[in-house]
Amino acid sequence: MTESASMTPSHHESSHEQDQPLENRVDNRSQRPTSEAFKEFMASSWAPADTSEAPLNASAPFAAQRRAAVSARFSGERVVVPAGEPKVRSNDTDYRFRAHSAFSHLTGLGADHEPSAVLVMQPVEPGTGDDGSDHESTLYFHPLAGRDSEEFYTNARTGEFWVGARPTLEEMSQRTGLRTADLADLEVAVTKDAGAVEIGGLRIRLLRGSDLTMEALVDTSRINTGVDLEASDALDGELTEFTSELRLVKDEWEIEEMRGSVAATQRGFDDIVKILPTAREHDRGERVVEGAFFARARLEGNDLGYDTIAASGNNATVLHWIRNTGSVRDGELILVDAGVEADSLYTADITRTLPVNGTFSPVQRRIYQAVLDAADAAFAIVKPGIRFREIHQTAVTVLAQRLDEWGLLPVSVEEAVSPQGQQHRRWMPHGTSHHLGLDVHDCAQAKKELYLDGVLEPGMVFTIEPGLYFKAEDLAVPEEYRGIGVRIEDDILVTADGAENLSAALPRTPDDIEAWMAHHNG
Repeated sequence: MTESASMTPSHHESSHEQDQPLENRVDNRSQRPTSEAFKEFMASSWAPADTSEAPLNASAPFAAQRRAAVSARFSGERVVVPAGEPKVRSNDTDYRFRAHSAFSHLTGLGADHEPSAVLVMQPVEPGTGDDGSDHESTLYFHPLAGRDSEEFYTNARTGEFWVGARPTLEEMSQRTGLRTADLADLEVAVTKDAGAVEIGGLRIRLLRGSDLTMEALVDTSRINTGVDLEASDALDGELTEFTSELRLVKDEWEIEEMRGSVAATQRGFDDIVKILPTAREHDRGERVVEGAFFARARLEGNDLGYDTIAASGNNATVLHWIRNTGSVRDGELILVDAGVEADSLYTADITRTLPVNGTFSPVQRRIYQAVLDAADAAFAIVKPGIRFREIHQTAVTVLAQRLDEWGLLPVSVEEAVSPQGQQHRRWMPHGTSHHLGLDVHDCAQAKKELYLDGVLEPGMVFTIEPGLYFKAEDLAVPEEYRGIGVRIEDDILVTADGAENLSAALPRTPDDIEAWMAHHNG
């Protein structure tokens, strides 16, 4: 037999491969028994599940108020808000599931709920719905399978043997105050009576971007009932926009959740300071810092609110440095931008820039103080009634003044901060503030006139985070400035008559930072 012939699969092998669908071959690693005796034994001798009444989540009354706002805006229309589907990390391994923020906001559910769940708000006669609203809301999800079912031990995504206990329909209803129904009934609930409004059909508003299966279902229904897809996409976009704008002002429950996230994040920064001596001894010291904070996030919360930036030396001049592969050297600054995401999914977002050896050099202190002055000036103007954009304008004006004092600006301060100038932005290219909440960059789909041009109201939460970044290869600055990046970021709550720095307990001034580091590391 020739070599080429020996490499040709036998008829039996080829036929066998063709008989097994490609998508099923991932199960070839499984050696689960399939005998009837095994199935019968697996279904027997289990203690009854705990059927004690689940308490109502503290978030439930607030979520009901948010749904009422959606109901008022989209009266007479069916509103569909998916939690989202599991996302594949590699092959048959998923990322930890994290629901779409709008779904979490409208249900009050955080980390402990089901992938592929969908909130459906069904229109009813105005004023006859939930709490006098124009809709009746139902949460559709795949409930706990009985231990007498094969799903209990065969389904790696939903089986209790694989992923742990999951709620029943009744338990989820008790937790959320919502009606609940099996996901098997979802298709009818979403598509029934849907169609073009001009011929008496019911309009569907779908929150897009998290569940491709749901998008396919709704779009197919639209095609089959003569609904214009392009126009529907624009209408769906209005729902995304509204649910984003609904989060611009936080209620009291949300604010308390964010206080908890900030407190956990502050403890994570304490862990970072304690671990810095170890980080200095490792080739990937930035990873040591990153790992210390991640441990705190998982210990006290659900996860990181975003990938931690642990940027030492010149890496601190890379705004979103998340590789964290660098070393942490004596004499450098390390910029750490990190936040703990609570189980409710609300996150903090704090940045501190620390001298690795515990003491700022004169030039490091000079740059740090300029950034601190900009942050303090921005914070000082925050109160209801000012426009969001004024925060940035105030901070960068202070930075431009310092750059001018150091002889770095090629033009006057007035020209630099004018719309036609902006030369100072070479060293401060990002915005000073962004809204914060369920997303680290919360409310991102809000209209410009409500965000950048918006007027501050009590209950808004956002960051103030000016910075200066002098890259090692920047020949426009003196050599002593090069390779230094400084950012200071705090989380700010607008109050009735001013503002509160939620993260003020974390040291901010150069002297306080040096004392803090000395306390932990001697």
